[in-house]
Amino acid sequence: MTEAASSTTSPPDYSPMFADLKATFETGRTMSLAWRAEQLSALERMLVECEQEIMDALGSDLGKHPQEAWATEISYVSADAAYCRKNLKRWAKKRKVSTPMVGKPGKSWLQPEPLGVVLIIGAWNYPAQLVLAGLAAAISAGNCAVLKPSELAPATSDVVARRVPEYLDGECIRVVEGGVPETSALLELAWDHILYTGGGNVGRIVMAAAAKHLTPVTLELGGKSPCVVMPDADLPTTARRIAWGKFTNAGQTCIAPDYLLVDAETEEKLVPLLQQAVREMFGENPETSDSYGRIVNDRHFARLSGLLGSGDVAIGGQTNAETRYIGPTVLTGVSADSPVMREEIFGPILPILRSDDLEASIRFIRASDKPLAAYIFTRDSAAESRFLEKVSCGNACINDTMMFMTVDELPFGGVGASGMGNYSGEYGFRTFSHMKAVMKRGWWPDFRVRYAPFTDRKFNLLRKLR
Repeated sequence: MTEAASSTTSPPDYSPMFADLKATFETGRTMSLAWRAEQLSALERMLVECEQEIMDALGSDLGKHPQEAWATEISYVSADAAYCRKNLKRWAKKRKVSTPMVGKPGKSWLQPEPLGVVLIIGAWNYPAQLVLAGLAAAISAGNCAVLKPSELAPATSDVVARRVPEYLDGECIRVVEGGVPETSALLELAWDHILYTGGGNVGRIVMAAAAKHLTPVTLELGGKSPCVVMPDADLPTTARRIAWGKFTNAGQTCIAPDYLLVDAETEEKLVPLLQQAVREMFGENPETSDSYGRIVNDRHFARLSGLLGSGDVAIGGQTNAETRYIGPTVLTGVSADSPVMREEIFGPILPILRSDDLEASIRFIRASDKPLAAYIFTRDSAAESRFLEKVSCGNACINDTMMFMTVDELPFGGVGASGMGNYSGEYGFRTFSHMKAVMKRGWWPDFRVRYAPFTDRKFNLLRKLR
């Protein structure tokens, strides 16, 4: 079922919807592994049968080419849902743990159980993926869920709101459309978990609202993801992979490389290779390429346009306010205090900062908030080990960008200011589950050593048993 957005005259009241979902959860309906597998299969089927509709919506909202829409959103969710479905029985099994001598005779285990009714708030940059991947995780753990797709991607929000009720169990899964009033009203409710993807400012609001009910949260918040290019890197391949990671979705990707750290000689070699990579992907004029996206709205376009003066434009820099086009742009001569370095860029602007060596790059990265992703390109295994040891980040990739998202068995999430908690695959199952600790004791023998009255003999025996 879909919950309509509220009128402008009164705040929406989602308490009846929430109560209905709570009542459904209490029936035990979602505990069934068969129900979970069925819902995951239905989600996969929806993605196949509504593929063109979803691709069209993503094209309308963000100018995404169908191939990009399929690869980064549709196929990602489909693969994640299928992975959850195939591994569901294994993840849901109780997990035996050892019992100490003092607990004998007895046995102990962990028993996963669903949390209850959860809220998933998606972001506009990957508006299908970021609500539906969260939904796959919530379903696999056996929860009821409410999806709140981003109002900044209205076409995709509409598809999600119309199609989810057609394919999935409407008594367990709902969709709420709308903007700030609707989201604020949802946050007033006592959810069993909240998954939010977006910016840090709203993340703080979500966390504060959740704290009123002691609701656990998973926050995926982004940040300024650094990319270090060492002189020994395969520079042509490096340039292609950086350009792909940066300019996919017109740079509106939370794990896109936010800035480069290179020495002067490497910069001189890398810039023309980045230009070549842009040309190979989008042609001489990316504005005419159907493979290159657009900025989501006028506000973000204005913000990004204002950052173009933060350095010397080495590549790109073209803009078109009417179509919200900003060309793939590389800036050189950028300093640490330039406007483009003060916040996550979240657009197709790639600043290059000079850094003499790896240690200088590491110091620079460590002086700022922990990023969601961090990248290094090098042939030197000692350099990569040093980088991984000293740079704290949510996700890291060596000699590529963003590709860790394709690994089913890796979690996705941030650390510090870039977020808390993680999901994807089994980690999503764990996020939306409570691992209940269980111990079962036998009746005999009943060792009296733990009972009062306490004596030296009992104390010494207890020490040995423990």
